Amino acid sequence: MDADPSRQVRVRFVTKLPPPLRAPPAAIAVPADLSRMGLSEIVNSLLAAAEPDHEALPFDFLVDGELVRLPLQQFLLAKGISAERVLELEYVKAVAPRKQDEPCPHDDWVSAVDGSNPSFILTGCYDGLARLWKDAALCTQILEGHSGAITSTRFINKGVETEGNLHVVTGSKDRSLRIYKFDASVSMDYPKRVGAYKILRGHTSSVQSIAVDPSQDMLCSGSWDSTIKLWAVEGSEEDGDAVSLKKRRMNSDSSGPEESQLEGSATSTLLGHTQCVTALTWPEQQTMYSASWDHSVRQWDVRTAKETWNMFCGKALNCLDCGGEGSSLIAAGGSDPVLRVWDPRKPGTLAPVFQFSSHSSWVTACKWHPSSWFHLVSSSFDGKVMLWDLRTAWPLASVDSHKDKVLCADWWKGDSVISGGADSKLCIASGIEIV
Repeated sequence: MDADPSRQVRVRFVTKLPPPLRAPPAAIAVPADLSRMGLSEIVNSLLAAAEPDHEALPFDFLVDGELVRLPLQQFLLAKGISAERVLELEYVKAVAPRKQDEPCPHDDWVSAVDGSNPSFILTGCYDGLARLWKDAALCTQILEGHSGAITSTRFINKGVETEGNLHVVTGSKDRSLRIYKFDASVSMDYPKRVGAYKILRGHTSSVQSIAVDPSQDMLCSGSWDSTIKLWAVEGSEEDGDAVSLKKRRMNSDSSGPEESQLEGSATSTLLGHTQCVTALTWPEQQTMYSASWDHSVRQWDVRTAKETWNMFCGKALNCLDCGGEGSSLIAAGGSDPVLRVWDPRKPGTLAPVFQFSSHSSWVTACKWHPSSWFHLVSSSFDGKVMLWDLRTAWPLASVDSHKDKVLCADWWKGDSVISGGADSKLCIASGIEIV
């Protein structure tokens, strides 16, 4: 049913934004065919009337906790809300990138990215190298040693407290993980090449995924050999842990002085998946989740190395993350264009509680915003990065920075989205305001 342009709806604008952005509370009549763009213009006009220096901002609007993504009259009809009542519209700043930063070029596909450090972005590349990018602009370190493409990278120590002392793990198609430690606070005009101080071997096929535990003492890896292995980040025979260590001289022709290198073995192996373990997340000390091409999401008790819950969703999965209220929701994507969110607290049903269907090809990555219950980012082989809000089925924004498949994505500093792709670029979309 088309909205009648002559009809009007009485609305009252409310907000939790600070006083300079609070419109007068009186109810006003607006055209029933207005969409969020028109509503945003009205709010900006009201704010400019009270504050002449006000700069127009894009706003989104919520009715009873749901984002309005239709013209008002269509929204009211769809939700069964009477057009006779005064409609309370809560407005919030629209979530969309304000700026596309200059991309950071690589020599091959950018297959992994980690944005958990506010000063540095960590990337993994099919050329076998990981790179540190200071302020998303300058490559300060190149982490070398792998003989195959890098598939996963993670900061072991996260956040601002790390300053320049960085601790990093990488996983590769060469079946190994490598751990690096270095001081990145030294200013340089060129990238410094860094070798690993520890190599973790044990997988019989490519390493595909890595997660670090909240205490930063352990990490886990998933592989094309269908297993998950647990590793101690630091370990020695004196500590009495299960990691066997041996020292090995690095190649004498490598740059810089010769160093001793440790080699570690897994503390335990988690069995259950029947195909490649594509994604891992470790939200709590004793609880880990995995996703696989065998169509399953599994929960593991780290202490016992036993599976405690599983869910089969009918699709080969590429990505997984935990978030939402209490970090209790599971988002995953895979071999179709749909990003799905499940609530494992609701037993007896495998139906997703949310589904987002705007991609046009396989979903390659999904990440919850680090401080918002509602917001996620996803990437896809369709070349797009999309921002989502649980309160609407439509994407908040679609970022078209890449010219080819997008292979990985993450949040950075809370207000930026970073992504890597088959176009050999790290792209940064910044200026995203999430309150």
